[in-house]
Amino acid sequence: MKLEMKGITKSFGANDVLHGIDFSLSGGEICALLGENGAGKSTLMNILGGVLQADQGTISIDGQKVEFATPLDSLNAGIGFIHQELNLINDLAVYENMFISREIKKKNGLLDIGAMCEQTRRVFERIEVDIDPKTMVRDLDASYKQIVEIARALMMNAKLIIMDEPTTSLTEPEIQHVFSMMRTLKKHGVGIVFISHKLREVMEFCDRYTVLRDGLLVAQGDVCDTNINELAKFMVGHEVRTESLRQENQAGEEVLRLEDLSLEKKFEHISLSVHSGEILGITGLLGDGRTEVFQTVFGCSRGYEGTIYVEGKAHKINSVQQAMELGIGYVPRNRKENGIVKDLDIMENASLAVLPKMTRRGLIDRDRQKKTFEKFVGDLKIKLGKGTDLIGSLSGGNQQKVVLAKWLMANPKVLILDNPTQGVDVGAKEDIYNIILDLAKQNIAVVILSSEAQEIIRICNRAVVMYHGKIQDELMPEEMTEETIMRLATGGHK
Repeated sequence: MKLEMKGITKSFGANDVLHGIDFSLSGGEICALLGENGAGKSTLMNILGGVLQADQGTISIDGQKVEFATPLDSLNAGIGFIHQELNLINDLAVYENMFISREIKKKNGLLDIGAMCEQTRRVFERIEVDIDPKTMVRDLDASYKQIVEIARALMMNAKLIIMDEPTTSLTEPEIQHVFSMMRTLKKHGVGIVFISHKLREVMEFCDRYTVLRDGLLVAQGDVCDTNINELAKFMVGHEVRTESLRQENQAGEEVLRLEDLSLEKKFEHISLSVHSGEILGITGLLGDGRTEVFQTVFGCSRGYEGTIYVEGKAHKINSVQQAMELGIGYVPRNRKENGIVKDLDIMENASLAVLPKMTRRGLIDRDRQKKTFEKFVGDLKIKLGKGTDLIGSLSGGNQQKVVLAKWLMANPKVLILDNPTQGVDVGAKEDIYNIILDLAKQNIAVVILSSEAQEIIRICNRAVVMYHGKIQDELMPEEMTEETIMRLATGGHK
């Protein structure tokens, strides 16, 4: 398949999103589509996927002009789309999601569940993933939901597959499985559009690159002729810092201490502490238990053993409300599912943690709410139209800043950030790092849970590496290297 998109233009009202973009892809080729959040990448691919229609421009496949009025038109033309927003139905089984709108039926008209399960199982075997086809999607974690999306596109025998941030929530072994699978598809002539903010993956895996910035095509070429720093510069329009940002400020009083914290089948014997003005990194591989540990600290889990100390006092935290009253804030890993409320506007989302403090005679003080919100818009450099726009109108990086604003309004003593830069572009990532560093300067104790070793190395004063629900070791700045972190995260020792 040979794809050509020429002169693609798209506007939403007065907002011009794409300005005459040209994009091409051949079968057996992997092209990285790069740009900051809001650059127009997803809009361009939504046009190719039949989700949106272009205002101007043409799409051709193998020299023939085509028009995609619906996603089904695009799919029928051999284009599979794995969206950044997972398109799975939680209340259906895996096999049912795999065959939505294309169910297999028996001669009597009843669904052939056995055949659908068998075909689903074959696709999973092909990518070396062990998932029971009859498992309910709601029982899968985010990484396996992503894998189901990828498997569904493969089952449709697409000649061209669009992958929008496919590895964001996957573990390293799962990522390697996906890459191995994609290399196999490439050998069989499948073209792949790879949208990602992980430039190392682009350098390792892609043949060509196309970079959009503010809806314009600013660079394209062969990956072998560029490097990570140059790609980052194309994306943001200026040089991007890669040096260590770690501050050497003195840590203050102990704010949070965990002693022998355990939760059955999740984690055991966790003992650690964090001080005011300190940035503590917790890392490892996905599934190592770090998220569960700090969800427990935030009152999301009951039945744990051990003791949680806040400012030297022992507490049994059994609710989120109790954790908030103790001065604990938590930015969750899954922003879309746990960090924002899609049906509320931007200002309402930013105010959620402090709404009780913004009421007067039982009503929300809108003037106070707006004034507080506007302060954080400036402080965090949140790019938005109006505060009354829906939160979904923002790019991923700006949504993450709104979630940060929500907790900063609550004046936390300790702020837990679970993968704070997941799914955000290099420019927004630097903004978030600066915010984290400023929090430490304000004597807030910051805990960063991250799978990105470079993130931990660049900004954390100390790092704790977990493995299979246990603390494997603690690293001081001079000990933090990617090799050491990976060795500990896979069960080894310093």
